Amino acid sequence: MFVLLFSLGIIVLDQATKTLIKDILCFYPNQIVPVVPGVFNLTFVRNTGAAWGILGGLNGWLALLSVVVLLAIVIFRRSILTDSMGHRLALASMIGGIVGNLLDRVRLSFVVDFLDFHWSVHHFPSFNVADAAICVGVGLYMLSALNLDRLFRRGRSGRAPVAGSGAGGGV
Repeated sequence: MFVLLFSLGIIVLDQATKTLIKDILCFYPNQIVPVVPGVFNLTFVRNTGAAWGILGGLNGWLALLSVVVLLAIVIFRRSILTDSMGHRLALASMIGGIVGNLLDRVRLSFVVDFLDFHWSVHHFPSFNVADAAICVGVGLYMLSALNLDRLFRRGRSGRAPVAGSGAGGGV
């Protein structure tokens, strides 16, 4: 239930922010509205491609790919994910982000991107809440795959594990 509710929250937040941006900036395509001058702007970009606009104009294929990836994640979730909170957050974030962008692709034939960050001469391509959720989900999954929590787990004695102790360690 947690995964469903968290995914739904991401979808609602994503669609609400995109609708707001579209309604406010629709008359000003590619208009830049500074929020934090020199760092963060709001803009309205019609992205017919994937991340950073790659594969532009392939909206239909990208919608189909989104459905396939979404189905694969749901079908194979038990074999690739555990029931840990990190994996549930990762799953919910990826599902919410994929569905958020898929809704745009189906309804609008493009994805609304509006978060525009830059620093000095470096400019990050515009993105949206769904894109951020997908990246966070993938990042959480990758970190959990490294099993970093075992490095910080304490033994039953309350002390941190000593190098060379435990299974497979030692001289």
